[in-house]
Amino acid sequence: MGNYKNLSLALIGLILGTALVACDDGRGGAEAAAKQLASAVAGLDVRPVAFDGRDSAVANDHLNQVFKALQPVKPTVETGELQLDGDTASVPLNYSWKIETSEWKYTVKAQLRKSGDKWLTVWSPGMLVPDLAEGEILSKATQSPQRADILGAQDVQLVTYRPVVNVGIDKPKLGNADAADSATKLAKLVGVDPAAYAQQVEASGPEAFVPAITLRDTPGRSVTDAEIAAIPGGRAIADKLPLAPTRTFARAVLGTVGEASAEQIEKSDGALTAGDVIGTGGLQQQYDAQLRGTDGIVIRVQRADLTAAEIRDAPTDPRRTVFEIQATAGTPLKTTLDPKLQQIAEDTLADVKPASAIVALRPSTGAVLAAASGEGSNGYNTAMLGQYAPGSTFKVVDSLAMLRNGLTPDSKVECTPTLTVDGRTFKNAEGYPKESLGSVTLRDAFAHSCNTAFIAARDKVTQAQLESAATSLGVAVEAPKLGADAFLGSVPGEAEGTEHAAAMIGQGRVLMSPLAAAIMAGSVAKGAPVSPVLVLNPDAAPGASPSATETASAPPADGAAPSSTVTAEAPAPAAEKPLTKAEAASLADMMRAVVTSGHAGFLADVPGEPVGAKTGTAEFGTENPPKTHAWIIATHGDLAVAVFVEDGGLGATTSGPLLKKFLTAAG
Repeated sequence: MGNYKNLSLALIGLILGTALVACDDGRGGAEAAAKQLASAVAGLDVRPVAFDGRDSAVANDHLNQVFKALQPVKPTVETGELQLDGDTASVPLNYSWKIETSEWKYTVKAQLRKSGDKWLTVWSPGMLVPDLAEGEILSKATQSPQRADILGAQDVQLVTYRPVVNVGIDKPKLGNADAADSATKLAKLVGVDPAAYAQQVEASGPEAFVPAITLRDTPGRSVTDAEIAAIPGGRAIADKLPLAPTRTFARAVLGTVGEASAEQIEKSDGALTAGDVIGTGGLQQQYDAQLRGTDGIVIRVQRADLTAAEIRDAPTDPRRTVFEIQATAGTPLKTTLDPKLQQIAEDTLADVKPASAIVALRPSTGAVLAAASGEGSNGYNTAMLGQYAPGSTFKVVDSLAMLRNGLTPDSKVECTPTLTVDGRTFKNAEGYPKESLGSVTLRDAFAHSCNTAFIAARDKVTQAQLESAATSLGVAVEAPKLGADAFLGSVPGEAEGTEHAAAMIGQGRVLMSPLAAAIMAGSVAKGAPVSPVLVLNPDAAPGASPSATETASAPPADGAAPSSTVTAEAPAPAAEKPLTKAEAASLADMMRAVVTSGHAGFLADVPGEPVGAKTGTAEFGTENPPKTHAWIIATHGDLAVAVFVEDGGLGATTSGPLLKKFLTAAG
């Protein structure tokens, strides 16, 4: 009985074993091989996979060449339902690539073949990308949308696409000519460093177009197409770039546009790639995200040996698009800059050698109409970011504090030739009129800028009152509606002795920018604190640009940073005690007296409404006699202007004529 039982168990085992062999048609092995393949492709390493018709290492090199353009991104790859046909099988491979914020999905089929007891993958490029042929790879291109314009007053285009030519050596067109010789000739023609450019051309590949310079394509440009074409390999390629009307137009305010540098690309955490056009400095950098929009991405199939020249010269694109993300256009940036006034301001400063600025704004609205920095500023935004002692222009602030202490423009003050405070002697400017010494009205002391009369008031006007009066005039406060980086002044709330005395004449630790000085004048004209406005739609595209990693207040390497060594104080949120109409009327009365009876009489014949003004000469440095900054501020109807020249001598004689020239041209 025991032997019979053992025999029965053996027969059952034999029957079951035969049934299992009959059921195992190879599916399990094929599915395991398919999953191994999917996992290997997803890791971009198929060396562990056994291939039919291709060495694993060779297949791995091929796969990585096909997908190189998409690295470091890797796909997810999952298998679908396997179809088995004897010793062959096919399996869908479902790919999913994360491309920026989108997903590229596709399905291809892989073929498997059983060899002995092992399933091999049949090599085919088509299992990587649909319809991919031998010798083809993927390419990825970023397509930037046309950069949005920067607009000025009445939506006039300030920065828009204007025609240019990219001048360079096109190496495929060199023929038998010597590359270095052609490069040297072209460099001399367009005014770039011949040795450096020749080296750049020599180092570039045989298919390269090596740009030397980009020129505005204007009628009568200095370098002609004929001159360029006469040099072997020389070529001028027409293009368009976002440019202001001229090279210098509001450059420090607007910024510039160009290809991202290696440093900017590195800082962007993958948001920027080589060839991306971004803003540098000014509004172009601050609002880069809004102006750039979002890039489009195109993934194409192309021959691995396809050259840039073949693509450029082909009648139709030899590449096949397999995935595309559409670009999103940027949003124009609207500003208050008036192109006519900006150009007049720049023309007015054209011959000024030191750092200089003219700022003009409309008091009724706060709109900044012009913010020009002269050539001596070397690209620095002196107009909006300069930090300088304002000198006697600050007597507008003093006068407001004195009015609040009960004085009127007709109140008598003592104007002495000199005044000594804690051992330091203060005096009036050279050539101060003797007839305005002694007991004079506040109006007269203001009109002739009597330093001693204002310093003598230091015991009745505290430093805290000065600070309060400054904020009442829109100075040393935040500018929530400006929409751009700016310095609006600094007036310490505490100062004693000679420092407090110096503050009474706009020295010591008191600082202003030309913009702040224009705001101060504008507040008098408006009869209330002016809050400046430059950018009208700062929230059109929220989010910081990846390129905006530095503040616009940082000067360029060769920029004319402010000469002051005084540390500015943080601005107040807003004025606690805003300027009143009555106070403004008294200040306007005194500013008018500067023109009618003071030392700005040269402004009396400016056409149009009466001009009110205040000059300023601010000492700086340690030289004896000290160097001085030249200031003048003015109101002219619904226009407030500040003119500043660093190391410019006297405000009346240096900045005054510039102001008159500007106001007369402005009309």
